[in-house]
Amino acid sequence: MGKTVKIDDLAEEVMKGLTEYSKLATADMKKAVKKAGNDVRKEIQSTAPKETGAYAKSWAVKTTRESAEKLEVTVHSKNRYQLAHLLEFGHAKRGGGRTKAQPHIAPAEENGINALEKAIEKALKG
Repeated sequence: MGKTVKIDDLAEEVMKGLTEYSKLATADMKKAVKKAGNDVRKEIQSTAPKETGAYAKSWAVKTTRESAEKLEVTVHSKNRYQLAHLLEFGHAKRGGGRTKAQPHIAPAEENGINALEKAIEKALKG
């Protein structure tokens, strides 16, 4: 059966259990954030316009902030960032008219958010 705890030590034992759960949950959430960032990068690379392929290859994941309880990653284009907005939303052409928008970042972001939410729910329940 379970461990016997004196009533005077109950609060301390509950805090130990909560601290242990918090550490496990934090580790699972950090794994989920890293996986979601990599999945978003891969999806952008696969759906990005490919004239030469350099733009698609330029996408990377960078850890922006990390602490004991928090992890923030950024998916970005390392050296072709100027093209991202122009390709995603279209732009005016020199001789008049506009180019067609080629959305590839927003759908990947949406899918990443949904996958991250599901992974966190699964980690906290399991």
